[in-house]
Amino acid sequence: MRTLIAALGVSAVTAAAACAQERLSFDNPDDVITMNRKIGCSTVDGEPITFYWHGYAFSRRAGEPDRRMFRVEGMNVRACVTVEHPEYGTGYRLVSREILLYLDPETNEILSTWDNPWTGETVDVLHVANDPVNSRGSFPNGPNGPAQWRGASMGNDFWQTTTVPLFYSNPLAGEFQDETGAVYHATEMFNFFGNVDDLTDPETTTADVEVGWVRMSDWLPWMKMRGRDGLIYFHTAGTKLDSWDELPDFFQEEIARHYPEYTDPPPLDDDRPNVTSWTYYRDIAAGVVTPPVRD
Repeated sequence: MRTLIAALGVSAVTAAAACAQERLSFDNPDDVITMNRKIGCSTVDGEPITFYWHGYAFSRRAGEPDRRMFRVEGMNVRACVTVEHPEYGTGYRLVSREILLYLDPETNEILSTWDNPWTGETVDVLHVANDPVNSRGSFPNGPNGPAQWRGASMGNDFWQTTTVPLFYSNPLAGEFQDETGAVYHATEMFNFFGNVDDLTDPETTTADVEVGWVRMSDWLPWMKMRGRDGLIYFHTAGTKLDSWDELPDFFQEEIARHYPEYTDPPPLDDDRPNVTSWTYYRDIAAGVVTPPVRD
């Protein structure tokens, strides 16, 4: 009997150890790619994932208090697809499209026009409708070396912070950008929070995460600030939804009326160049794209 009990005890310990070993590891580059994919989308190719966030946009100018200019409501619908690279290993690519709406900060009405307090001009509001916003691919052994977990954990909670500095030629400027300083200058900061067991469980295909998004950038082109000093910054928080249908009713109605393609992510093989607020504005000004017309 003692021998049987001892054997059962060893089996239980061995099974527990095997189970522990099956957990995704923060030290394994392949597992890091899998966990990043679970945070950003799903390990199932083509499974639609929707993020939703909201917050406010503020002005920042020297010598005056910051102004709360807009309430903002955003969504991104996305999917991932497995990509094999002969040198970098098995990774994934993400395809997505996103909307950011500008609302009156007091009434929460979706804006069609905005009264610029610095110029006194009433301008047409151009909401963000970026399609697509795709990534080039993430791999366990990419061009910068093995993937590393760039996050932290405490207890059973994890968080991950990513800062993206942006500094490049402004697509709305002319050919003498180096001489005139016509560059796009911005910083985007992302924070993801979730449960470690959920993230490291090899059986789950996507992780439940909360998200924070902060962005500092030049004035939006439709604001027509005419070179005035200052910047606009966004401070928002949100979550990964269980499904697209969990978006607020007003957002679903807005999409049905003006952006019907935003119920689904782009095709997995989408190879179009990415769209930004600046290239979207440029294409509208050139007549390439027609923006939605609100009543």
